[in-house]
Amino acid sequence: MTDLAAQVTAALERSILPSVIARGGAVRVAAARDGVVTLEITGSPGAVLPLASRIEALIRAAVPGITAVRLVTPGAGPAGSPPEGGEGLAEAARRILDAEVNPAIAAHRGHVSVDGADRGWVRIRLEGGCQGCSLAEVTVRQGIEPLLRSRLPAMTGLIDVTDHEAGTEPFFSPEKR
Repeated sequence: MTDLAAQVTAALERSILPSVIARGGAVRVAAARDGVVTLEITGSPGAVLPLASRIEALIRAAVPGITAVRLVTPGAGPAGSPPEGGEGLAEAARRILDAEVNPAIAAHRGHVSVDGADRGWVRIRLEGGCQGCSLAEVTVRQGIEPLLRSRLPAMTGLIDVTDHEAGTEPFFSPEKR
């Protein structure tokens, strides 16, 4: 195990792993090189994927050498293999978001960008008034995800990789109640 992989493993064990295990999942470092860590997830996808943005933020904060976090499932191919249709799927999702979602959420000072796609999983990042908004999860799960699923048959799922805790001006803030 490389030093980088050991640092990431230690960071996971200190904070995220207990939550993942309690939800019925598991995560391990499959590879760590050139600033990119690949995490293999097993068990329930619902145990890890909702925590994807927290996992990425935690690892980047704890291990400064990490510039990207990639999640894979067993049998998804070797770590570092080229994504299957990732760029085409990401670009298609970007076009839909720019045409249909971003004009609507601009009224809330928000914007959604595509962070990438890999093996059918589209990663999005909420920005502006959407970052940290208390209704962000509703927007993603009841608005953006169903829209993209209906238009992109190659899409397996949607992952929000936003660091919501870093949002400085959320449109609906928990403190505004």
